[in-house]
Amino acid sequence: MASGPRPAVPEDSVRTVSPGRRGEKTVSAPTGELEAAGTLKSVVSPVRSVVASPRRVKGKAGREAARRRLQLLSVSQAEGPGEGPDEKEEPLLSVLEEDDEEAQPLPPVCVSPTRGMWRDEKVALYCDGILQDCKAEEADDAMSKYLSEKLKLKDKWLGVWKTNPELFFVKYEEASIPFVGILVEVTCKPHQSSSSCFKVTVSVAEPFSSNIANIPRDLVDEILEELEHSVPLLEVYPVEGQDSDLHDIALALEVVRFFYDFLWRDWDDEESCENYTALIEERINLWCDIQDGTIPGPIAQRFKKTLEKYKNKRVELIEYQNNIKEDPSAAEAVECWKKYYEIVMLCGLLKMWEDLRLRVHGPFFPRILRRRKGKRDFGKTITHIVAKVMTTEMVKDLSSDTLLQQHDDLDLALDSCYSGDTVVIFPGEYQAVNLALLTDDIIIKGIGKREEIMITSEPSHDSFVVSKADNVKLMHLSLIQQGTVDGIVVVESGHMTLENCILKCEGTGVCVLTGAALTITDSEITGAQGAGVELYPGSIAILERNEIHHCNNLRTSDSSKSTLGGVNMKVLPAPKLKMTNNHIYNNNGYGVSILQPTEQFFIVAEEALNKGAASGDKKDDNMLSKVMQNLNLEMNNNKIEANLKGDIRIVTS
Repeated sequence: MASGPRPAVPEDSVRTVSPGRRGEKTVSAPTGELEAAGTLKSVVSPVRSVVASPRRVKGKAGREAARRRLQLLSVSQAEGPGEGPDEKEEPLLSVLEEDDEEAQPLPPVCVSPTRGMWRDEKVALYCDGILQDCKAEEADDAMSKYLSEKLKLKDKWLGVWKTNPELFFVKYEEASIPFVGILVEVTCKPHQSSSSCFKVTVSVAEPFSSNIANIPRDLVDEILEELEHSVPLLEVYPVEGQDSDLHDIALALEVVRFFYDFLWRDWDDEESCENYTALIEERINLWCDIQDGTIPGPIAQRFKKTLEKYKNKRVELIEYQNNIKEDPSAAEAVECWKKYYEIVMLCGLLKMWEDLRLRVHGPFFPRILRRRKGKRDFGKTITHIVAKVMTTEMVKDLSSDTLLQQHDDLDLALDSCYSGDTVVIFPGEYQAVNLALLTDDIIIKGIGKREEIMITSEPSHDSFVVSKADNVKLMHLSLIQQGTVDGIVVVESGHMTLENCILKCEGTGVCVLTGAALTITDSEITGAQGAGVELYPGSIAILERNEIHHCNNLRTSDSSKSTLGGVNMKVLPAPKLKMTNNHIYNNNGYGVSILQPTEQFFIVAEEALNKGAASGDKKDDNMLSKVMQNLNLEMNNNKIEANLKGDIRIVTS
């Protein structure tokens, strides 16, 4: 495995005193108040009493060290090196002395096959194999038993310990140092209680190896001594090149990691659940739906953000509680309850995702809250010129009575618009958060080549172009999505027209929600992680003379199960789609996929289509025509070719 260039850390970043052991704590909420809330029986309690979770424990000394570290980190960021009040207490270490050895590159770790497992294989492994009929409060014991059996295969082996950089550094760039990895020799201790807090004894293996080229060996030894050479087993990854037993151990570790990362919820063992394995199966289905694109990429990102926000808010509350030295004051108690109920709300949203019916019909797209302005009081419309400098040449083709406003910022122009206005954009690169708030009937058009009028999304925002206007039109533009999680264009309601535009996607392409309508002509859509065009039940779309290609670029190892590609229709009620003279090619799924909610819906039509294709009957076109007629799908003179899965397919969800 190629190691690639490894980061070197600056001199003022490495610390000699390590923080406490990593982990979290959970605390119980008062039963009466929580049952009244009706959402969650135990997430985190806003009161002061604390009970340690069997899965995440942090000792008092560790908490104090962590608190001291975080305090220094904030001071160093605010005041710069050498200005913090505790500088003498936490001396910094020069990165490498002349006689220090540079760490060797890390060896490759065992590759786990769990990520490539099919849905049924995951369900069989977790529900039928490991958990079986256990209750939620027994899940931890079941995972521990499974892992303990695998660890008996070998008690000593080599692994890479991957830990939080905060253990070693005062400050660092998360993008360049996602973890600190050290090659260690591992000794397993049997008869431990909880799989998620299994500890193993480690020592630095020879040759000294790390993903940080210039990390001091003395610093690593010191931190391991502070940790008493005991680290969480789930932070250790067996290296390749050892015997076959280690592959079984590596697989078991990945199985346990996946369970606690994606399937376990902090509230599970506090709530009564008649069939816990059925709940786990729902979560596996949710994860697989995200991976294979059944849930569009933008909505999947929204779920992941909600889950991450829940975890962060939980940690915030725990840290806030730990900073309360004595009995909480009234203000502190109120703040605890505020943080607690925010967690309860996030917990409720996550539970909605785990209910298939709520997930299918729930409002997971962001909604525009801005009111429609309507027309100006004096009834006139204005043409807004977006350019650094406006010249007479730019407006020579406009009528003499046209009212003009010049803006050097597209956002200001959109904010100034009323219904009936036109925004004219000259060549350049622009950003505009107001494109996600289109409520009035306006025209936004570029002057010149569409490739030269580039509008890029703002990565820090969820949405790019979102409309609920009755009639809005975008013409002669290039929309370039960068980091936003929703579809490049989302039509919430009303009608949108895209004419002669280029859409370079990172999330889903164009999403047309229930009841909304879209017309796309002479445009190009490419690069979507899901389908190029997503049509929700009851939506309407007309596609003419477009190119839709290289879509369904899902970042998943389970691409064999993904069917999305150029155009995806979700039926019940069926959307209406008219396609004429489009070229749909080189997509990773089907050219056109039709997602039906049950096996019974249109099953006869699908069987007829499959039967005709198998027999080579000349009536194939007639059968396909009948299917499309039932689905309100009209296709004329389209060229659908070179799509990975095929041209058109009805898929059962």
